[in-house]
Amino acid sequence: MSVRILALVGSLRAGSHNRQLAETAVKLAPEGADVQLYEGLAEIPFYNEDIDVEGTVPAAAERLREAAGSADALLLFTPEYNGTIPAVLKNAIDWLSRPYGAGALGGKPVAVIGTAFGQYGGVWAQDEARKALGIAGATVLEDIKLSIPGSVTRFAEVHPADDAEVVAQLTEVVARVHGQAVPQAA
Repeated sequence: MSVRILALVGSLRAGSHNRQLAETAVKLAPEGADVQLYEGLAEIPFYNEDIDVEGTVPAAAERLREAAGSADALLLFTPEYNGTIPAVLKNAIDWLSRPYGAGALGGKPVAVIGTAFGQYGGVWAQDEARKALGIAGATVLEDIKLSIPGSVTRFAEVHPADDAEVVAQLTEVVARVHGQAVPQAA
C-alpha cells in the first residue's frame, strides 16, 4: 500500500521556486510513496463561516478537503511574504481545519519547508505555518525543516532539481515524511 503525501504550494506564480521544489519532491518520492502536487488553491474562496455550510460548501474547498482527507501526510512549500505565510496557504489551512474537531488535518503528519529570497530562506513563514497547522489539529513534524535562502539568485539559472545539495536535502525530507505517515485503508 502506497503512502499518499499531498503537497501544497503557497505561491500561485507559475515559475515559483517553491512550486519547482514541490515538482522536484514529486520526482524524488521513494518507493512506496506517492507525492501529489495539489492544483487549485487559487480557486478556493477566502474562508467564511457563512459559506461553510453542509450542502453549500464551495466545490473548490470540497476538493481540497477531499484531497487532504485521503492523504496520509502533507508537505507544505511556502515562500515568505512580508515576513509571514502567504494568504493562499493560510486560507487552505483554514478550510482544512473545519469543521471544528473533524477537519481534514486532524492528526495527520505535516511538514513545512520552502525557499525565499531572504537570507533565512523563509523561516518566519514556515514557523507561522507550523503554528497554524498545529492549532488546526495537524501533527506538525517540527524536526523536519528545510529553509533555502537566496532563492532568486540561487535558482536564477539552476532549477532546484539540478542543484545536488537541494536534491539531497529534499530527498531526505520526503523520505522522513514518508516514514511518519501511516497509510489509510483503501
